[in-house]
Amino acid sequence: MILVAGPYRSGTGDDPAKLAANVRTMNDAALTLFRAGHLPVTGEALALPLIETAGSAAVGDPIFDEIFHPIAERLLSRCDAVLRIGGPSAGADLMVARARDHGKAIFRSLGDIPAAR
Repeated sequence: MILVAGPYRSGTGDDPAKLAANVRTMNDAALTLFRAGHLPVTGEALALPLIETAGSAAVGDPIFDEIFHPIAERLLSRCDAVLRIGGPSAGADLMVARARDHGKAIFRSLGDIPAAR
């Protein structure tokens, strides 16, 4: 299981179209991993529906903050590796640092990840 970590809010000004584009970029990487035989996951895929269900009114509000990064951190504990994609992102960099602290594999490119056996 590989966590795809990339920018979500960074550089977007919380513009919904830019946020959606960042999610799409992570999902595109996840699809490539899936087709290579891996089980890819993104924190956004789990967090965003919960944030909506919990009644968040805006990106970065208290409900968003309660759920968004904690989901990724909990998810990371179950993953074997992290694929760090995209540009600057404090959250994605945090996932990489935590993964490294726990001895998990860190990949910076889809091309670095071997096909699953």
